Amino acid sequence: MRLFKIAPFAVLLCALAGCRVGPKYARPSVAMPDAYRGLAPAADAGANSTASLGDEKWAQVFQDTVLQQLIQEALDNNKDLKIAAQRVLEQQDRLGIARAQQKPSVSGGGSYTAIGLPKSLVNELGSSKIPQNLYSGSITLSAAWNLDFWGLYRSQSDAARAQLLASEWGRRETVSTIVENVVTAYFQLRTLDAELEITKKTLAARNESLHLTEVLERGGSVTLADVREAEELQHTAAAAIPDLERQIEQAENGLSILLGRNPGPIVRDASPAKWPVPEEIPAGIPSQMLERRPDIQQAEATLVAANANIGAARAQLFPQLAISAVGGTYSSQLKALVDSKNMFWLASGSLTQTIFDGGRLRSNVRLSEAQKQEEIYTYQQTIQQALRSVSDALVAVRKLRDYRAEVARVSTAADDATRLAKMRYQAGSTNYLEVLTNDTNAYTAQLNLAAAREQECISLVQLYSALGGGWQ
Repeated sequence: MRLFKIAPFAVLLCALAGCRVGPKYARPSVAMPDAYRGLAPAADAGANSTASLGDEKWAQVFQDTVLQQLIQEALDNNKDLKIAAQRVLEQQDRLGIARAQQKPSVSGGGSYTAIGLPKSLVNELGSSKIPQNLYSGSITLSAAWNLDFWGLYRSQSDAARAQLLASEWGRRETVSTIVENVVTAYFQLRTLDAELEITKKTLAARNESLHLTEVLERGGSVTLADVREAEELQHTAAAAIPDLERQIEQAENGLSILLGRNPGPIVRDASPAKWPVPEEIPAGIPSQMLERRPDIQQAEATLVAANANIGAARAQLFPQLAISAVGGTYSSQLKALVDSKNMFWLASGSLTQTIFDGGRLRSNVRLSEAQKQEEIYTYQQTIQQALRSVSDALVAVRKLRDYRAEVARVSTAADDATRLAKMRYQAGSTNYLEVLTNDTNAYTAQLNLAAAREQECISLVQLYSALGGGWQ
């Protein structure tokens, strides 16, 4: 008897304190290197420095004013970013739905009924006490509460909260991607501008060379073959111009979509772009990536949600406790509805335990545990992919800088060789084939230099994004 007296209070105490049957979340262990692979040898000594390019805001890294305006316009109008922001709002509502399950639900209502009996029926009954018209009304208030004894609804709320955080990190990842894509598209467009300008200058020089060759041919100093070779150079440069203009217009269309516009022209300065190529690039330490990169944070938030789902699945194995109550008034007279004599109430409680379900609930537990393990692997893989992207970008920045420097030397040498070949040709010391070969090499070297500058810049953009920059 003493045990029976204590038991209800013990049950109530446990219900108030709350029982959780799910596992407590712990971040999976990941082997992080002390420094990124791909750092320059001179940077190895400072590999433990916490300074990182990824900490910089995009406006500090990309200082081209036109580019800054384009990035801001994209962040204001890009449809992918608007979709990502809407997903955050959707997840907020899902969290509200999940949290509402922890609270009792209350509903109220009222009814009114009027029945008019035929006079003939009243006469047949032969009783003057039966009224011809019958009225009744009621007001009810009901409440129900599923007690979250085993933490079922709390676990579901935790999962929804983690998914909300994952959607927010997904939005930030979208911001970072948009910044990277806009910057990349802008510098690709400026490279095409530079290539078009190089081609137009080359065409003008080749027009002059063709004119000179025609004059020399009429004077008998050169053959018609030299004229045809000069025409070949001139037509090659002329043919490249419409193709470059096509690429420029298509690149403008692609950048317009990133900006949230319909396809159209991109207004930009005629002056050369301000290429962001700093000499020293701090990478920081790899462990900082865990807190900075949005995709890693999103993967961990998804893992937290999967961990909470295990608790929700386990809680369904235990008895579910619910209480409900109904109260109100009933009367055949409207004014008597508020009379305490006409009030009624009913309270009930239920305890439900699944006895046999064919293994559905236990399979659901195993499913949630398998999904968590999958998210652990996804989280670890995301970190490894992030480490690779940083290392790839670091070696690209370093090697492409050396490559661009060598291509610049090739371009300088090719220009000088072309100048000397033209001087020898005008002096009659060589044929036009030497001029053709050197001029072609010089034109190709100038285009390669423009492409090398673009690749070097884009490698820095990729490094900035890989280090977790761009969304701040």
